[in-house]
Amino acid sequence: MIWKHLALFLAALISINACTFGVPIGDRDDASASAPSKTAKSKQGNPGSYVVFGKRYYVLDSADGFVQRGVASWYGTKFHGRKTSSGEIYNMYAMTAAHKTLPLPVYLRVKNLDNGRSTVVRVNDRGPFITGRIIDLSYAAAIKLGVDGPGTANVEISTLHAGQNTAVKVVRTIPLTDMVEQDIPLFIQMGSFASQLNANKLVQDLIDANESSARIFSLNTDTGRYFRVRVGPLYDIEEANSVLRRLKSKGFLSARIVVQD
Repeated sequence: MIWKHLALFLAALISINACTFGVPIGDRDDASASAPSKTAKSKQGNPGSYVVFGKRYYVLDSADGFVQRGVASWYGTKFHGRKTSSGEIYNMYAMTAAHKTLPLPVYLRVKNLDNGRSTVVRVNDRGPFITGRIIDLSYAAAIKLGVDGPGTANVEISTLHAGQNTAVKVVRTIPLTDMVEQDIPLFIQMGSFASQLNANKLVQDLIDANESSARIFSLNTDTGRYFRVRVGPLYDIEEANSVLRRLKSKGFLSARIVVQD
């Protein structure tokens, strides 16, 4: 694998926007997101019960210890920009999801039982209301889990404990070329800081610019701990370049494409 990527690096004549490429190690299980220390219930989207298509659903008081297996689907452009049940605006590029009865919001680990991939999503909407389906993933989450192609997948979902840290180390990087493998997840790195306060400020600036999918990734190095702000994941270089152009047009000129293993 190392020789393969080294060959790509040596053969590359053109790099993409001074991007970096993380050498992939191990499987693609996404353990890079963390649940916050405390999540307050949304003022919207948490009634005792509600009715859709003549069926009544009862919202759970707590998500502690919740585990469920079933079929996942995803929703995209048709709902992009619309309000979710929690009152937030649906962003198909954010790592979010919809569930019928979990309190909003809540963080879930979703594992695709068909291919072994897993990721973390923030549930902020209601659905899906099709018999047999237990969760509707955002477009970004569907891509991360490999659900976007087939449209559905067998999954296991489980809630994360408050403050649960699922961060993993990131290895050295080498230049990214347009010869990158299709299944390697891409991110847009917005900045890297020694101070978490500065990282938090950048995340808030992105939220104010209607870019709500940014997350903070911590990295321990020999020179100290760094907090990197990233948008993603994305699995297509063309799409990543489109997102990069959008971010730069909003004034985030230091944004660049990276790949996280």
